[in-house]
Amino acid sequence: MKEMNASNKTNTVNVTKLLGTGLRHILLLAVAVIMAFPFYWMATSALKTNDEIWQFPPTFWPVDPQWGNYAEAWLQAPFGRYMANSIFVAGAIVICQIFNSAMMAYAITHMKFRLRGAFTGLILLGYMIPSTAVYLPSYIVLSELHLLDSYGGLILSNCVSVFAIFLVRQAFMQVSHELVEAGQIDGASHFRILWTIVAPLTRSTFTVLALTTFISQYNNYFWPMLITKDPDLRLVSAGLRDFFIEGGAYGLKWPLIMAASAFTILPLIVLFLVGQKAIMRSVNFSVGVNKG
Repeated sequence: MKEMNASNKTNTVNVTKLLGTGLRHILLLAVAVIMAFPFYWMATSALKTNDEIWQFPPTFWPVDPQWGNYAEAWLQAPFGRYMANSIFVAGAIVICQIFNSAMMAYAITHMKFRLRGAFTGLILLGYMIPSTAVYLPSYIVLSELHLLDSYGGLILSNCVSVFAIFLVRQAFMQVSHELVEAGQIDGASHFRILWTIVAPLTRSTFTVLALTTFISQYNNYFWPMLITKDPDLRLVSAGLRDFFIEGGAYGLKWPLIMAASAFTILPLIVLFLVGQKAIMRSVNFSVGVNKG
Protein backbone atom coordinates (compact mmCIF):
# COMPACT_ATOMS: atom_id res chain seq x y z
CA MET A 1 0.00 0.00 0.00
CA LYS A 2 2.80 2.38 0.91
CA GLU A 3 4.52 1.74 -2.41
CA MET A 4 1.26 2.41 -4.28
CA ASN A 5 0.68 5.64 -2.39
CA ALA A 6 4.23 6.77 -3.08
CA SER A 7 3.80 5.92 -6.77
CA ASN A 8 0.50 7.85 -6.93
CA LYS A 9 2.11 10.88 -5.28
CA THR A 10 5.00 10.74 -7.74
CA ASN A 11 2.58 10.57 -10.68
CA THR A 12 0.60 13.49 -9.29
CA VAL A 13 3.74 15.57 -8.91
CA ASN A 14 4.84 14.73 -12.44
CA VAL A 15 1.43 15.67 -13.87
CA THR A 16 1.45 18.94 -11.91
CA LYS A 17 4.92 19.80 -13.20
CA LEU A 18 3.88 18.91 -16.74
CA LEU A 19 0.78 21.12 -16.52
CA GLY A 20 2.81 23.97 -15.05
CA THR A 21 5.39 23.70 -17.82
CA GLY A 22 2.67 23.58 -20.46
CA LEU A 23 0.94 26.66 -19.04
CA ARG A 24 4.23 28.58 -18.96
CA HIS A 25 4.93 27.66 -22.58
CA ILE A 26 1.42 28.72 -23.61
CA LEU A 27 1.80 32.02 -21.78
CA LEU A 28 5.22 32.69 -23.34
CA LEU A 29 3.85 31.82 -26.78
CA ALA A 30 0.96 34.24 -26.29
CA VAL A 31 3.33 37.01 -25.22
CA ALA A 32 5.58 36.28 -28.21
CA VAL A 33 2.62 36.50 -30.60
CA ILE A 34 1.51 39.79 -29.06
CA MET A 35 5.02 41.24 -29.38
CA ALA A 36 5.50 40.03 -32.96
CA PHE A 37 2.05 40.99 -34.26
CA PRO A 38 2.84 44.71 -34.89
CA PHE A 39 5.79 43.70 -37.09
CA TYR A 40 3.59 41.23 -38.97
CA TRP A 41 0.89 43.86 -39.41
CA MET A 42 3.40 46.40 -40.72
CA ALA A 43 4.94 43.94 -43.19
CA THR A 44 1.57 42.74 -44.53
CA SER A 45 0.10 46.26 -44.67
CA ALA A 46 2.87 47.09 -47.12
CA LEU A 47 1.32 44.50 -49.46
CA LYS A 48 -2.15 46.03 -49.32
CA THR A 49 -3.86 48.93 -51.01
CA ASN A 50 -4.98 52.04 -49.14
CA ASP A 51 -8.57 50.78 -49.16
CA GLU A 52 -7.56 47.44 -47.67
CA ILE A 53 -5.59 49.14 -44.89
CA TRP A 54 -8.59 51.21 -43.79
CA GLN A 55 -11.36 48.67 -44.35
CA PHE A 56 -13.29 47.19 -41.41
CA PRO A 57 -13.11 44.45 -40.35
CA PRO A 58 -9.41 44.37 -41.21
CA THR A 59 -7.86 41.56 -43.22
CA PHE A 60 -4.80 39.74 -41.90
CA TRP A 61 -3.54 39.00 -45.41
CA PRO A 62 -4.15 41.05 -48.57
CA VAL A 63 -6.47 39.67 -51.20
CA ASP A 64 -4.02 40.55 -53.96
CA PRO A 65 -0.52 41.13 -52.46
CA GLN A 66 1.18 44.17 -53.96
CA TRP A 67 4.79 42.97 -53.80
CA GLY A 68 5.89 45.89 -55.92
CA ASN A 69 5.20 48.31 -53.04
CA TYR A 70 8.54 47.43 -51.46
CA ALA A 71 10.48 48.17 -54.63
CA GLU A 72 8.50 51.36 -55.25
CA ALA A 73 9.15 52.64 -51.73
CA TRP A 74 12.87 51.81 -52.03
CA LEU A 75 13.14 53.77 -55.28
CA GLN A 76 11.13 56.82 -54.20
CA ALA A 77 13.72 57.86 -51.59
CA PRO A 78 17.43 57.11 -51.03
CA PHE A 79 16.79 54.60 -48.29
CA GLY A 80 20.00 52.76 -49.11
CA ARG A 81 21.90 55.94 -48.27
CA TYR A 82 19.90 56.48 -45.09
CA MET A 83 20.48 52.94 -43.87
CA ALA A 84 24.19 53.01 -44.76
CA ASN A 85 24.58 56.28 -42.82
CA SER A 86 22.79 54.87 -39.78
CA ILE A 87 24.74 51.59 -39.81
CA PHE A 88 28.08 53.39 -40.20
CA VAL A 89 27.41 56.00 -37.50
CA ALA A 90 25.85 53.52 -35.06
CA GLY A 91 28.67 51.00 -35.60
CA ALA A 92 31.37 53.62 -35.03
CA ILE A 93 29.63 54.82 -31.87
CA VAL A 94 29.38 51.23 -30.58
CA ILE A 95 33.13 50.72 -31.00
CA CYS A 96 33.95 54.03 -29.30
CA GLN A 97 31.61 53.40 -26.38
CA ILE A 98 32.92 49.87 -25.82
CA PHE A 99 36.53 51.07 -25.59
CA ASN A 100 35.74 54.16 -23.51
CA SER A 101 33.34 52.46 -21.10
CA ALA A 102 35.67 49.46 -20.63
CA MET A 103 38.68 51.60 -19.73
CA MET A 104 36.68 53.90 -17.48
CA ALA A 105 34.89 51.03 -15.71
CA TYR A 106 38.19 49.18 -15.21
CA ALA A 107 39.76 52.28 -13.68
CA ILE A 108 37.02 52.78 -11.09
CA THR A 109 36.72 49.10 -10.18
CA HIS A 110 40.23 47.58 -10.31
CA MET A 111 42.63 50.49 -10.01
CA LYS A 112 43.53 52.41 -6.86
CA PHE A 113 43.90 56.18 -6.96
CA ARG A 114 42.96 59.14 -4.84
CA LEU A 115 39.34 60.34 -4.89
CA ARG A 116 38.23 57.20 -6.72
CA GLY A 117 34.98 57.13 -4.74
CA ALA A 118 34.22 60.77 -5.52
CA PHE A 119 35.01 60.21 -9.19
CA THR A 120 32.69 57.20 -9.29
CA GLY A 121 29.95 59.22 -7.60
CA LEU A 122 30.40 62.00 -10.15
CA ILE A 123 29.93 59.53 -12.99
CA LEU A 124 26.79 58.11 -11.41
CA LEU A 125 25.52 61.65 -10.87
CA GLY A 126 25.98 62.30 -14.57
CA TYR A 127 23.68 59.33 -15.23
CA MET A 128 20.85 61.35 -13.65
CA ILE A 129 21.24 64.32 -16.01
CA PRO A 130 18.79 64.23 -18.96
CA SER A 131 20.49 64.06 -22.33
CA THR A 132 18.48 67.05 -23.58
CA ALA A 133 20.08 69.20 -20.88
CA VAL A 134 23.47 68.98 -22.63
CA TYR A 135 22.25 69.57 -26.18
CA LEU A 136 23.04 73.30 -26.16
CA PRO A 137 26.61 73.07 -24.77
CA SER A 138 27.29 70.08 -27.02
CA TYR A 139 26.09 72.02 -30.04
CA ILE A 140 28.35 74.96 -29.12
CA VAL A 141 31.37 72.66 -28.67
CA LEU A 142 30.78 70.98 -32.04
CA SER A 143 30.37 74.39 -33.65
CA GLU A 144 33.70 75.59 -32.24
CA LEU A 145 35.37 72.39 -33.49
CA HIS A 146 33.76 72.84 -36.93
CA LEU A 147 32.16 69.41 -36.67
CA LEU A 148 28.57 70.40 -37.36
CA ASP A 149 27.02 68.76 -40.40
CA SER A 150 29.61 65.96 -40.48
CA TYR A 151 30.03 62.29 -39.65
CA GLY A 152 32.67 63.28 -37.10
CA GLY A 153 30.18 65.40 -35.18
CA LEU A 154 27.59 62.61 -35.15
CA ILE A 155 30.12 60.09 -33.82
CA LEU A 156 32.17 62.27 -31.48
CA SER A 157 29.13 63.68 -29.69
CA ASN A 158 27.97 60.15 -28.77
CA CYS A 159 31.26 58.32 -28.22
CA VAL A 160 30.94 58.46 -24.40
CA SER A 161 27.90 57.18 -22.51
CA VAL A 162 27.41 57.28 -18.76
CA PHE A 163 24.95 54.41 -19.04
CA ALA A 164 27.59 52.31 -20.83
CA ILE A 165 30.14 53.06 -18.10
CA PHE A 166 27.62 52.13 -15.40
CA LEU A 167 26.63 48.88 -17.16
CA VAL A 168 30.22 47.73 -17.70
CA ARG A 169 31.17 48.77 -14.16
CA GLN A 170 28.48 46.49 -12.74
CA ALA A 171 29.88 43.59 -14.78
CA PHE A 172 33.49 44.32 -13.83
CA MET A 173 32.56 44.37 -10.13
CA GLN A 174 31.72 40.67 -10.43
CA VAL A 175 35.26 39.84 -11.60
CA SER A 176 37.51 38.80 -8.74
CA HIS A 177 40.17 41.38 -7.94
CA GLU A 178 42.56 38.50 -7.26
CA LEU A 179 42.66 37.80 -10.98
CA VAL A 180 43.75 41.36 -11.63
CA GLU A 181 46.41 41.14 -8.93
CA ALA A 182 47.66 37.84 -10.37
CA GLY A 183 48.05 39.51 -13.75
CA GLN A 184 49.99 42.37 -12.17
CA ILE A 185 52.29 39.93 -10.38
CA ASP A 186 53.02 38.27 -13.74
CA GLY A 187 54.05 41.67 -15.07
CA ALA A 188 51.02 42.40 -17.24
CA SER A 189 49.99 46.01 -17.75
CA HIS A 190 46.51 47.25 -16.84
CA PHE A 191 45.67 47.54 -20.53
CA ARG A 192 46.59 43.90 -21.13
CA ILE A 193 44.73 42.73 -18.02
CA LEU A 194 41.63 44.59 -19.16
CA TRP A 195 41.47 43.10 -22.65
CA THR A 196 42.84 39.59 -21.98
CA ILE A 197 41.35 38.78 -18.57
CA VAL A 198 38.49 41.05 -17.54
CA ALA A 199 36.83 41.75 -20.88
CA PRO A 200 36.59 38.07 -22.00
CA LEU A 201 34.92 37.17 -18.69
CA THR A 202 32.24 39.83 -19.27
CA ARG A 203 31.84 39.56 -23.05
CA SER A 204 28.09 38.93 -22.77
CA THR A 205 27.71 42.35 -21.14
CA PHE A 206 29.65 43.94 -23.99
CA THR A 207 27.37 42.20 -26.47
CA VAL A 208 24.28 43.56 -24.74
CA LEU A 209 25.88 47.01 -24.65
CA ALA A 210 26.66 46.82 -28.36
CA LEU A 211 23.10 45.77 -29.20
CA THR A 212 21.37 48.42 -27.10
CA THR A 213 23.73 51.16 -28.26
CA PHE A 214 23.41 50.22 -31.93
CA ILE A 215 19.61 50.13 -31.73
CA SER A 216 19.35 53.48 -29.94
CA GLN A 217 21.79 55.20 -32.30
CA TYR A 218 20.27 53.62 -35.41
CA ASN A 219 16.90 55.05 -34.37
CA ASN A 220 18.27 58.36 -33.11
CA TYR A 221 16.31 61.28 -34.52
CA PHE A 222 16.35 64.59 -32.67
CA TRP A 223 20.09 65.11 -32.08
CA PRO A 224 21.21 64.15 -35.62
CA MET A 225 18.52 66.42 -37.06
CA LEU A 226 19.78 69.24 -34.85
CA ILE A 227 23.44 69.09 -35.90
CA THR A 228 23.10 68.04 -39.57
CA LYS A 229 21.39 69.78 -42.47
CA ASP A 230 23.00 67.97 -45.40
CA PRO A 231 20.49 65.50 -46.97
CA ASP A 232 23.40 63.12 -47.67
CA LEU A 233 23.93 62.78 -43.89
CA ARG A 234 20.32 61.86 -43.12
CA LEU A 235 19.86 58.85 -40.85
CA VAL A 236 17.00 56.38 -41.12
CA SER A 237 14.59 58.14 -38.74
CA ALA A 238 15.03 61.49 -40.45
CA GLY A 239 14.78 59.83 -43.86
CA LEU A 240 11.48 58.20 -42.93
CA ARG A 241 10.21 61.54 -41.69
CA ASP A 242 11.13 63.21 -45.00
CA PHE A 243 9.47 60.40 -46.95
CA PHE A 244 6.35 60.61 -44.78
CA ILE A 245 5.88 64.38 -44.99
CA GLU A 246 7.93 65.97 -47.74
CA GLY A 247 7.85 63.13 -50.25
CA GLY A 248 4.14 63.42 -50.90
CA ALA A 249 3.33 60.25 -48.95
CA TYR A 250 1.50 62.01 -46.10
CA GLY A 251 -1.90 60.37 -45.75
CA LEU A 252 -1.84 59.10 -49.34
CA LYS A 253 0.61 56.23 -49.63
CA TRP A 254 0.33 54.24 -46.44
CA PRO A 255 1.39 50.95 -48.08
CA LEU A 256 4.65 52.60 -49.17
CA ILE A 257 5.16 54.06 -45.69
CA MET A 258 4.66 50.61 -44.16
CA ALA A 259 7.06 49.09 -46.70
CA ALA A 260 9.73 51.69 -45.94
CA SER A 261 9.31 51.15 -42.20
CA ALA A 262 9.57 47.38 -42.65
CA PHE A 263 12.83 47.24 -44.61
CA THR A 264 14.51 49.96 -42.52
CA ILE A 265 14.10 47.96 -39.30
CA LEU A 266 15.32 44.75 -40.94
CA PRO A 267 18.97 45.30 -39.83
CA LEU A 268 17.81 45.59 -36.22
CA ILE A 269 15.84 42.35 -36.40
CA VAL A 270 18.80 40.52 -37.91
CA LEU A 271 21.10 41.98 -35.26
CA PHE A 272 18.78 40.86 -32.47
CA LEU A 273 18.51 37.33 -33.86
CA VAL A 274 22.30 37.10 -34.03
CA GLY A 275 22.83 38.42 -30.50
CA GLN A 276 19.91 36.86 -28.62
CA LYS A 277 22.05 34.04 -27.19
CA ALA A 278 24.47 36.57 -25.73
CA ILE A 279 21.55 38.45 -24.18
CA MET A 280 20.33 35.28 -22.50
CA ARG A 281 23.85 34.52 -21.24
CA SER A 282 24.03 37.99 -19.74
CA VAL A 283 20.66 37.55 -18.04
CA ASN A 284 21.65 34.15 -16.66
CA PHE A 285 24.96 35.60 -15.43
CA SER A 286 23.15 38.42 -13.63
CA VAL A 287 20.64 36.03 -12.05
CA GLY A 288 23.44 33.73 -10.89
CA VAL A 289 25.33 36.64 -9.35
CA ASN A 290 22.22 37.88 -7.55
CA LYS A 291 21.51 34.41 -6.18
CA GLY A 292 25.09 34.05 -5.06
